[in-house]
Amino acid sequence: MSRPPYPPAPRQDTSDVLHGHRVTDPYRWLEDRQADDTEKWLAAQDRLFHETVDALPGRDRLRARLGELLGAGSVGSPVWRGDRRFFTRRTAEQEHPVLYTVDPDGDGTERALVDPMAIDPDGTTTLDGWQPDREGRRLAYKVSHGGDEESLLYVIDVATGKRVDGPIDRVRESSVAWLPGGEAFFYVRRLPVSAVPEGEEQHHRRVYLHQVGAAPDSEDVLIFGAGRDKTNYYGVGVSRDGRWLTISSSQGTAPRNDLWIADLSASSPERPELRAVQEGVDAETGLHVGRDGRAYVFTDRDAPRSRLCVTDPADPGYETWRDLIPEDPEAVLTDFALLDDVLLAGWTRHAISEITVHDPATGERLGTVPTPGLGTIGGIIERPEGGHEAWFGYTDHTTPSAVLRYDSRTGETTPWAAAPGTVEVPRIDTRQVVYTSADGTEVRMLVASRPGDSGPRPAILYGYGGFNIPLTPAYSASILTWVEAGGVYAIANLRGGSEEGEEWHRAGMRERKQNVFDDFHAAAEKLIADGLTAADRLTISGGSNGGLLVGAALTQRPGLYRAVICSAPLLDMVRYERFGLGQTWNDEYGTAGDPAEFEWLLSYSPYHHVREGIAYPATLFTLFDSDTRVDPLHARKMCAALQHATASDRPILLRNEAEVGHAARSVSRSVDLMVDTLSFSAAQTGLDLRSASHPAAAPFDT
Repeated sequence: MSRPPYPPAPRQDTSDVLHGHRVTDPYRWLEDRQADDTEKWLAAQDRLFHETVDALPGRDRLRARLGELLGAGSVGSPVWRGDRRFFTRRTAEQEHPVLYTVDPDGDGTERALVDPMAIDPDGTTTLDGWQPDREGRRLAYKVSHGGDEESLLYVIDVATGKRVDGPIDRVRESSVAWLPGGEAFFYVRRLPVSAVPEGEEQHHRRVYLHQVGAAPDSEDVLIFGAGRDKTNYYGVGVSRDGRWLTISSSQGTAPRNDLWIADLSASSPERPELRAVQEGVDAETGLHVGRDGRAYVFTDRDAPRSRLCVTDPADPGYETWRDLIPEDPEAVLTDFALLDDVLLAGWTRHAISEITVHDPATGERLGTVPTPGLGTIGGIIERPEGGHEAWFGYTDHTTPSAVLRYDSRTGETTPWAAAPGTVEVPRIDTRQVVYTSADGTEVRMLVASRPGDSGPRPAILYGYGGFNIPLTPAYSASILTWVEAGGVYAIANLRGGSEEGEEWHRAGMRERKQNVFDDFHAAAEKLIADGLTAADRLTISGGSNGGLLVGAALTQRPGLYRAVICSAPLLDMVRYERFGLGQTWNDEYGTAGDPAEFEWLLSYSPYHHVREGIAYPATLFTLFDSDTRVDPLHARKMCAALQHATASDRPILLRNEAEVGHAARSVSRSVDLMVDTLSFSAAQTGLDLRSASHPAAAPFDT
């Protein structure tokens, strides 16, 4: 590739004075998506993108191979209501997972309840969430359209599939907590647009009680949230017997929450008498009342790697908590499940999952649950009424999603459901590498490559580093295809994630955000020092907060990277709070309204660190026009800035996609995106995608 002729983008004399700093913003005009000039600029960028990328070599083979690997499909763990089970599955032919049920006392025939393609054959509708009632007679589910993630809530009769309620709008990020009998549920809904100030339409949530079939705007009962912070998120839960209601509240994505409980046998669901479990404490805590009547408290309070406590739900104050599973000095507690005779605990140890078995009364460790390898375990599912069985999802780099069943009577783990497709997976070797960051902190990285390969090879380094989100092993068609062709793929477990607990998260947020970027630079340097790649053969990749990561990386160390894939990114950190869900993230990043926090943001804000005359890496911005989380304006402005400033012939391109949003998308759309990003990376780093063999898979090893 050579430097293409970039579409004209006038630099305007726009600036603000903030806390004594003059902050220039020459491409602010690109913030207005509806403006004619923006539309013309996007159309020109689209033409440039296709002229540059569509003719790259190996794309047909790449598309075919990605389709083969995605043909494995997916399967979800069963959710039980008595003998009825609910689960999701996607076959090779399906664009989206479909929600099924199997009727009790039947012949085992599966019946589709919610199929996104039946709702919208264009493939732009996604199933955002679902929750059966206590008896399994009714099902609440949420769908959104065109990628906007603005979920609509419906209720259907499970036996007939007939809709009995909905749509209820403004339920983005809402949990649903059914009361026994299936006639009512608690849920979370935003106030109507007419009731909130302009620009705050994505905020102002409340907890309501809804009777199935009632008019939500006029008949729902307001339970909680009035007068509280506009950015608050709420979670609701009801114990299986319907007695205990829990409500949690967190300000935006802050790593702390307040928590209340109400005894619905002593106060009506319409007027629950809430009692604080935790309020004004810098910790995240959840509470679940078990079948045995005990309150199980899952918390990182005084335990950054989390612990499980028990208490009396009628007297749940902190002083009454008793450790059942104490904090582990090395592994992070992630989940638990209560069977009749044992308690199961899920952990991640340096990003690798495991399950341990405990005495439910004392917490004494009794053993471990056998798992297929060193991978990632999904949520542990038990029957609500108890039993000796548990189910959990499993995946690793060469294993498509599968569901395993654990039997506490025998101590055995057996396959329950495999991904429905048949696929030949290439043999890859994956190892976990420990390296040292700039301040001496040890960081881990998973590195995948073909067995026997040696010498510097084209490589992709992926990272995220934020919001307490871990990067753990998972089946990925893009990783397998890249490695099969002879490349190296590395995933860095940077500070800001949860791989090592809450302290690890906090070491990469707010004024410590530079640690994340330093960890990433050090990961690249480790790959180069170990002879796995070279600076002119290395692509870095990240999306959302990971887009911020690679944006900072390319401006801080442009000579360390050959190419950059920057997807749905945050890049203007001075103005990020003004758009999308930005105001909910200022606990993670800081706010430009505070002088000290503004200094943090400006110190690394990628858009403000683009300098003329620098030879920047080849960069592909992928943005999604319906993204309501991270406004695509970030990528538009940064693309224009880099195209103007770079002294390199390496292309700076923008891929703009309509009718998709920040997260879920159809399989065919996913293939299109992967073909574009992988072929771009291959062209820049010298990876030949036109031919590759794929011998039988090897187990994940370290």
